[in-house]
Amino acid sequence: MYKYFLTLLFPLFLFANLNYESNFNKELALLDSFDIDPSFLYDPIMNQMRTKNSSIKKSKYFFKTMDNAYVFIPAIKNTLTKYNVPQEFLYLAMAESNFKTRAYSPKRAAGLWQFMPKTGRIYNLKIDEYVDERRDLIKSTEAAAKYLSSLHKHFGKWYLAAIAYNCGGGRLNYAIKKAGSDKLSVLLDSDKKYIPRESRNYIRKIVALALIGTDEQHLLSSEYEHLLNRANAYSISTVKISSGESLKRVAKLIEMPLGDLKNLNRHLKYDFVPPYAKTYDIYIPYIKLADFKRKYYKAPMQNIYKIHLVTSGDNLSYIGNKYGVSYKVIKDFNNLKNNNLRLKQKLIIPIVTSKHRKKLNTRNYYMVKRGDSLESISRAYKVTIKNLKSQNKIKGSLIKIGESLKIYE
Repeated sequence: MYKYFLTLLFPLFLFANLNYESNFNKELALLDSFDIDPSFLYDPIMNQMRTKNSSIKKSKYFFKTMDNAYVFIPAIKNTLTKYNVPQEFLYLAMAESNFKTRAYSPKRAAGLWQFMPKTGRIYNLKIDEYVDERRDLIKSTEAAAKYLSSLHKHFGKWYLAAIAYNCGGGRLNYAIKKAGSDKLSVLLDSDKKYIPRESRNYIRKIVALALIGTDEQHLLSSEYEHLLNRANAYSISTVKISSGESLKRVAKLIEMPLGDLKNLNRHLKYDFVPPYAKTYDIYIPYIKLADFKRKYYKAPMQNIYKIHLVTSGDNLSYIGNKYGVSYKVIKDFNNLKNNNLRLKQKLIIPIVTSKHRKKLNTRNYYMVKRGDSLESISRAYKVTIKNLKSQNKIKGSLIKIGESLKIYE
């Protein structure tokens, strides 16, 4: 009987041992990708972070965060690889922002990689009235990869690049000079305090998150087992759309929820792309690429959108004339309750494309001129006076010069 049980248990022990060895080798490989010595696996503070994040409650949050970002994680990994940055730096982005594209710190850092405005502009990330490319999934990752590559070139080790990303290259240079060493164990000395406490814990947090994220056994034992396959099955595609194009129209064409499309394009401050470029890149799920190619170019857009900043002397009529649209359109589009404007107020202006301008200006809206009456307008556009009054909430028969009337066919 004893031998029988041994025969049954031996394969189980062997399997468990092989799993342990496999996982341990992966952990060593992960540390090596950061140029970190294997002894760091026994760092007590890092392991405390790892254990804390591996608890049932914390691990659910961890994997839910990964699940929410499943669409763009492969794109981030590919971009890092393109610039010869280890894919494990994905977890630096997780430490910075929890993969929240809308992340914004009190210090004005923004996006997945938490770029400050100055650093973002150094790496050609546009920040203006229409966009904040620090929140652009691909462009910000390219900027982060370039920045990390430059730090690695200067310091020679990836863990030093990660620390410098947090505390700055100048601060780390001073710390290494003061310590007389660039060894991680020396720089993390809590008594000497060569680098700030935040930076000491920063590299530990990145490694702890990476160890959890690459622990397949932990993932298999959770409800997020599907992440093992999904990470490689989904990605995003970059497509070009016309200047001033609205996300709402694109979402409708490719049959995608507008909220999901906006989440992939948080670099856009409004629900439309900038009007100043001939085309502008947005991101859609790869599985929607075929729909986009088939439908987008066959359905020419009717409106483009711009932002008008109200200045002294502006009124709705003046702004409408400037952009060639009815003041009533501007009023309705911006949900204005009256005609009052305030200085520096931002108005979204829907500008009709030349192909559709005549239809909108003459058939949908009519600007009352001298000598016009409800009767003459109704005859000209073949609509009843009753409909004109009803659609424009006119109680009597008087209309004012300059007033915009809705005309329905």
